[in-house]
Amino acid sequence: MSTAVRTPAVAGRFYPGDRETLLRTLDSFLGEDSLPVHAIGCIAPHAGYIYSGGVAGAVYTHVVIPQQCIVLCPNHTGMGPSLSIMSSGTWQTPLGEVSIDAGLAEGLKSRMSQLTEDQSAHYREHAIEVQLPFLQVRQDSLSFVPIAVGTSRFEVMERLGMVLAEICSALPSSALIIASSDMNHYESDALTRMKDHLAIDRILELDARGLHDTVMKENISMCGFGPTVAMLTAANALGATKSELVQYATSGDVSGDRDMVVGYAGMVVW
Repeated sequence: MSTAVRTPAVAGRFYPGDRETLLRTLDSFLGEDSLPVHAIGCIAPHAGYIYSGGVAGAVYTHVVIPQQCIVLCPNHTGMGPSLSIMSSGTWQTPLGEVSIDAGLAEGLKSRMSQLTEDQSAHYREHAIEVQLPFLQVRQDSLSFVPIAVGTSRFEVMERLGMVLAEICSALPSSALIIASSDMNHYESDALTRMKDHLAIDRILELDARGLHDTVMKENISMCGFGPTVAMLTAANALGATKSELVQYATSGDVSGDRDMVVGYAGMVVW
């Protein structure tokens, strides 16, 4: 088992590569919330900060960040097995290194054989990396488990969610399950908003199966719907009763291009 440091793949491109600039950028996205939620799970986007940082910041402002987080992301690179987990080592950002929670990761692997020890899926994947700086500034004692999801099969995502719930229910303190996802990709702003809200409605209803079926039926290119299905499944098993849309935007809100956009939804489940 490797204990190597996973170095940043997209620092200086998706977000500032300089520590001080990054801290100022994060500060501009993170506000004050007098009553942050002790959430079970959340959805945060993973585009370049210029486009989706405001939505991600709204999510991480609204939730209490515990010491243990599980971060699920889509597999954009196509590398590795369908469920790729790293169980040891650290991930580096311009803010320092974050340790992988080996005990939590090993517990997950012991309950689901499809969770495969793999670094290749994570080596150039941006969707977890861009979440870490937000988490680092909100939680000094952070540890996490990274899982890249490269399957659209509902049964696999449902099983992953149930395993997440089993593990989290046995922890002495709460963990946060983060689904890293953008919403619909590269269609008009109007069509993207319509499609995205079909998916958002299912998430607001805590309907994991409905989200899967809606994404497939309506051809919604929500890259992290697999992680979101798993997170919702886990949240339901852990007793979730509420889901909230914290903020929604599209890339057109920044670029001004309404012909071809990506949607971003920040959501919290508790």
